[in-house]
Amino acid sequence: MTDQPQASSMVPSTPLPAPRAELVGGFYMLSCGIDVLLCDVWGVVHNGQTAHKAACAALEMFRAAGGTVIMVSNAPRPSVDVVPQLLSYGVPATAFDRIITSGDVTRQLITARAGQSCVHIGPERDLTLFQGLNVALTDAAIADYCICTGFADDETQTPDDYAVTLDLMAARGLTMICGNPDLIVERGKKLIPCAGALAMAYEARGGAVIYAGKPHLPVYQQALMLAEQVRGAAINLARVAAIGDAVRTDVAGAAALGVRSILLLDGIHWHDVGADAWPGGYRDWLSRQAVQPHYVMPRLNW
Repeated sequence: MTDQPQASSMVPSTPLPAPRAELVGGFYMLSCGIDVLLCDVWGVVHNGQTAHKAACAALEMFRAAGGTVIMVSNAPRPSVDVVPQLLSYGVPATAFDRIITSGDVTRQLITARAGQSCVHIGPERDLTLFQGLNVALTDAAIADYCICTGFADDETQTPDDYAVTLDLMAARGLTMICGNPDLIVERGKKLIPCAGALAMAYEARGGAVIYAGKPHLPVYQQALMLAEQVRGAAINLARVAAIGDAVRTDVAGAAALGVRSILLLDGIHWHDVGADAWPGGYRDWLSRQAVQPHYVMPRLNW
């Protein structure tokens, strides 16, 4: 799997403007220059418990005006399992065209290792990831590699709870495939650790990690292919934007792809930015980040 989009048409027709973290009052201010929106899921259209109605309405209006919405999620489950979850939270099917998840990419990586065994680190709810694939689940002492989808109990556990397993894997030189590169995610008003935190702890031990989702390009490559299918035409990256609530994944991923980024600051970064974020207090915090977004909004709204 290559890290670069393959279609020769997927290049900007004009240079992108420099990211300036410009405050935008509503998505309508940008929508006329966008054909395809690569939209984060958790933290944008829902908070892990209920849908953000204004965000969903904005996506519906964008689609009604001719735009295409491809959901790009770091969920470590196949997209066919994520869609029912979205609907159960109240996200309408009319808010998006297609969805691609890091779980979909992870399944491709498992398929490429057909016949090998793996140790799974993660909750039982993620076991659908392995359905129909030629892989044997076993323990770290004899596995060929590791699939990490998160914490068995993300309400109470930390990476320290997995120290023995991670140490054993590192000693054996196992490769970890991280099915969710996020470090944390918003669940209601709480911040919950994700598989990315375990992957970081494994890398600190010298372990090798393959990341299946954002900010790495394979998931974006597949998202662009889905957009091309929906629109029936080549995709011009100059008219693509990515929106999300994480600098490390959403903004960095957009920068790697070469498209405009929109950062939502009332998601996982609300505690970083602080109470004085608006109208301009967020800039000091953003200035210390490795990558900058082109635009910022509190939450997605039309």
